[in-house]
Amino acid sequence: MRVPLACCLTASILLAACDKPAQPTAQVANGAPKAPAEAAADDAADRAFDALAKSWIDRSMALSPATATQAGDHRFDHRIDDLSAAGQRAALDFAREILQQLGAIDRSRLSRGYQVDYAILDNHLRYQIWTAESANPLLNDPTAYTQIAGSEIYTLMVRDFAPLPERLKSATARLEQLPAIFAQMRANLDPAKVPRINAETAVQQLPGVVSLVDELVLPNAGQLDPDTRQRLDAAVGKLRASVEETRRWLADELVPHARGDFRIGAEAFDRKLAFALDSPLSRAEIRRRAEAEMRRVRSDMYALAKTVLAAREAAPPTPATPSHDQQQAAIEAALALAYADVPARDQVVATAEESLARATAFVRDRKLVSLPDAPVRVVLMPEFQRGVAVAYCDPPGPLDRGMDTFFAVSPIPEDWSAEQVSSFLREYNRRSIEDLTIHEAMPGHYLQLAHANGYPSTLRALLYSGPFVEGWAVYAEDLMAEQGYLDGDPLFRLVQLKWYLRTVANAILDQAIHVDGMSREEAMRLMTVEAFQQEREAAGKWVRAQLTSTQLSTYFVGVQEHLDLRRAVQARDGGRFDLRRYHDQVLSYGSPPVRFVRELMLGEPIH
Repeated sequence: MRVPLACCLTASILLAACDKPAQPTAQVANGAPKAPAEAAADDAADRAFDALAKSWIDRSMALSPATATQAGDHRFDHRIDDLSAAGQRAALDFAREILQQLGAIDRSRLSRGYQVDYAILDNHLRYQIWTAESANPLLNDPTAYTQIAGSEIYTLMVRDFAPLPERLKSATARLEQLPAIFAQMRANLDPAKVPRINAETAVQQLPGVVSLVDELVLPNAGQLDPDTRQRLDAAVGKLRASVEETRRWLADELVPHARGDFRIGAEAFDRKLAFALDSPLSRAEIRRRAEAEMRRVRSDMYALAKTVLAAREAAPPTPATPSHDQQQAAIEAALALAYADVPARDQVVATAEESLARATAFVRDRKLVSLPDAPVRVVLMPEFQRGVAVAYCDPPGPLDRGMDTFFAVSPIPEDWSAEQVSSFLREYNRRSIEDLTIHEAMPGHYLQLAHANGYPSTLRALLYSGPFVEGWAVYAEDLMAEQGYLDGDPLFRLVQLKWYLRTVANAILDQAIHVDGMSREEAMRLMTVEAFQQEREAAGKWVRAQLTSTQLSTYFVGVQEHLDLRRAVQARDGGRFDLRRYHDQVLSYGSPPVRFVRELMLGEPIH
């Protein structure tokens, strides 16, 4: 999925009126059964929380117009975020104000749905305040500015929420203001705090802001009236000059003097992990589970490799108790069979379309989960994003109701050499495309987010949990293989387990790099040997792991919590357990942290 809304902003996120989490009816709009009705403990407390949430939602969007646009509130499409010191103070003061008002509400008097929303808002505000005071990326990360600058334009142009001329006028107004973001970057960043990798990455990312204009704005500029077109041309000229000035400053001033440490250390990592994941799993428990899963999954992959390599000439030996090298050789030989089954270079998009139809039919026929009515559309990935992954899910903002979800698929760039194409398709072979389609679309992100839109809390939709969303998508991959997708093809299961190993390795990398000082050599071995990743993919992940912290744990923690929840409900229900009913109920609560879904489903107190 594309960058989570709740993770990319400087101000609080949310907007428009916060709908009260009304007592659930028997069915949500997409046909999935809702959770059992929850009697309100105190209507007055519920109304007080509702009023506070509405106030925060409405005011917070004005502090971050980029967030507002992405979320689907288009009141501020003509403005950009204020990243100056004064703008940051305003956002911090606002968070403290709302947190104080929130503390005046007795959470125990709220209905259970509101108790969950209270906890989500409380965690978000505390995370925002801690970040501003202890780990502010606007003081040490130039990539924060390049990403925000790009987001100011991207969402305006790729979503048809308004006629194109209207969106072009908003883009023109924002382009006129964008140089201010780069001026604020130069004013705010402290080279002593900026890690060199962040500075170098910003140099590489910065031209992408101009490419957005060249690829999304200017080709449509003919639809503008003459006066606005003149303003656009002038704004683009000033933006190009500002980007070039900033590029020189980054390359000549910031990179040589960047002395920050990209490793954030144990104390900051643990605080950030608790906020970002909102999970009962500690760093130590995550590490223990991940290392155990690495061993278990490799063992399962070896068993599959023995099956697919049986009777094949020149296959490596597959003894009952293999050494690590023998296990490695057998799994790699079996994976090579999948790597050899690739679509033609001009058939990647068609292959993904076929996979989507096949996965949808399988989910429907097996009655795994109720299918949503919300539209999903296979689209070509924008050119500036191609060549990194073959597909992603781009859902509409939570307030852009009724709009398409994009399942964006990348054709292979025409200028790629045969060697580049071969390397790319080894990783994104036919079975990998099947697995990615499951993760990004059916029954992964697209299906889950379509269900989530049926829950009436706007607050919960906007402050969705990354571990819930990403964990569900990883769970969906395992579910489809478990249920015999592609007629139980062992090579598909092998490829799916390889992708799951990437999830496992991500969680290990995250804390091992930032807390334990893992070296690049150690990280590359974990990825390329233990998790069977291609060298180029692993090299990119090493960069990503330096630039981010705690985000790489999201996928593994989320899927572990989803698996724990299913086991708990199965143990409770015994022979009465019904998979479709279970999935529909899990998805009926929106996308809160999984721990709250567990408490709601099992009737436990809301913590």
